[in-house]
Amino acid sequence: MNCGNDKVPEIRETGCDGRRGNCSEEELLLYAVTDRSWLNGRTLYEQVERALKGGVTFVQLREKNLDDEAFYQEALKIKELCARYHVPFVINDRVDLAARIDADGVHVGQSDMEALDVRKTLGPDKIIGVSAQTVEQALKAQEHGADYLGVGAVFPTGSKADAVEVSHETVKEICRAVDIPVIAIGGITRDNVTELAGSGICGIAVISAVFAQEDIEEAARALRKKTEETVRREAAG
Repeated sequence: MNCGNDKVPEIRETGCDGRRGNCSEEELLLYAVTDRSWLNGRTLYEQVERALKGGVTFVQLREKNLDDEAFYQEALKIKELCARYHVPFVINDRVDLAARIDADGVHVGQSDMEALDVRKTLGPDKIIGVSAQTVEQALKAQEHGADYLGVGAVFPTGSKADAVEVSHETVKEICRAVDIPVIAIGGITRDNVTELAGSGICGIAVISAVFAQEDIEEAARALRKKTEETVRREAAG
């Protein structure tokens, strides 16, 4: 399944106007990574739906503590939800699960399955995202079939204990070096996202900036507005 659809918000004036590979830059504008640390009595499904209502354009299901069956059942539910909102849905790390439920794709880190092997497993039409912290890693991922890159952490973050900070200059270098879309990740909030203007990114990936907020829908809406402003400044520069 290609991640394209006819209901993706039209934001071509921002400069993210291309489709390269299996997903478009518009779809990567506001990329939400799930985390059940802040459920506060709500279900993950409820939280993701609130984020989607607020304007999230891409969802990654990230689970580190669920057993396989619970992860599978959760993934089926979130996949169905994202399909209703016409938003691409990928799974973090678990290539086997992504294939099992026919997710739109998968996101892998540098210590996970190599992108070339992921492509062989999932086929040509699935989305593959790869985390990168250096130009060398970015170029390798592109060569091996990645559709987009997640680069960071661009700010200090508490969401990932093993996060490596990446300078904004390195983000720029990666964006100049590759032809596939690049999103920034790590410690991004609506207060600092505009600092990324001019870096070459077409969107951001966030966890706590959406899911740790009391009003998830409003947090997503406000962050999307700020991100659109950031990418517009990118195009204007």
